[in-house]
Amino acid sequence: MSVVEVKNLKKYFRVHKKEPGLIGSVKSLVSWRYEEVKAVDAISFNIEEGELVGFIGPNGAGKTTTLKCLSGLLYPTAGFISVLGFLPHQRKPEFLRQISLVMGQKNQLWWDLPPLETFQLNKEIYEIPEEKYKETLSELVALLEVGDILKVQVRKLSLGQRMKCELIAALLHSPKVLFLDEPTIGLDVVAQKKMRDFIKEYNRRYKATILLTSHYMGDVKELCRRVLIIDKGKLVFDGRLSEITQKYADHKLISVILAQEVEEKVIKNLGEIKEFSFPKLVYFVKREEVSKIAAKVLENLPVADLNIEEPPIEDIIRELFTGKNYA
Repeated sequence: MSVVEVKNLKKYFRVHKKEPGLIGSVKSLVSWRYEEVKAVDAISFNIEEGELVGFIGPNGAGKTTTLKCLSGLLYPTAGFISVLGFLPHQRKPEFLRQISLVMGQKNQLWWDLPPLETFQLNKEIYEIPEEKYKETLSELVALLEVGDILKVQVRKLSLGQRMKCELIAALLHSPKVLFLDEPTIGLDVVAQKKMRDFIKEYNRRYKATILLTSHYMGDVKELCRRVLIIDKGKLVFDGRLSEITQKYADHKLISVILAQEVEEKVIKNLGEIKEFSFPKLVYFVKREEVSKIAAKVLENLPVADLNIEEPPIEDIIRELFTGKNYA
């Protein structure tokens, strides 16, 4: 049985629309106009135990709304959701003790108190036995390397340190399902790497089921084999990350290192140039023309090295959302 089951999930909101200016303000006093916004529009997917799944899409696509429905913070307009066999919107204590939602832009730590105070409060809220609490806290502190800051006021910590402590607070009760909404947002490259390493290790060690949203493709590429792509409330892709290239990229890149300088008109005659700064030259080539263009390049240019590459996954995702080519 799947740990997370979502069937035809819909979440619609009624949004008040007001015309701009003074006239619009006066009109809104006597006549309210509403518009229905389909934040999540009939999506379906299942997640098995121990899976670490990426959930990606542009701003306003419906990612956070979906996570809030899965964690029980929002009641769905229609459809069916089951997490660990529970209906999330019922918010049963047995359910809440087995899940956790971490939002990179929301804090649960008490700003003027050290993180340890919040950890102890969560221990009481989740009724964690003393020995279990000490054991789990010790493991998490060691994994995240924050032993020296537990008694420092939260407001004096760096963003990276605060995010690590936010994770500890969310994981003290050892949840079986973890919803992570932008856990690395605002962190520097080093802190992002440490956060990814922790998420990967937590997933491996505890066999936790994790649904991760992130705008950083580095997070998704390093952590997730499977991705869900949502846009304008609709699920447009569900599969392995590697399949995105095969399904949506109709081109490849021919990367060339030139042994000597060549007239630009000769270079342009061979194909569409994506990048050129001597000695590096990159052609943007349709998949079916790769062999032909590569042969022409080798025949007409002084090539020191040549590679045929798949386009970066970041570029494919960007084109996917701007071009809206879901066919």
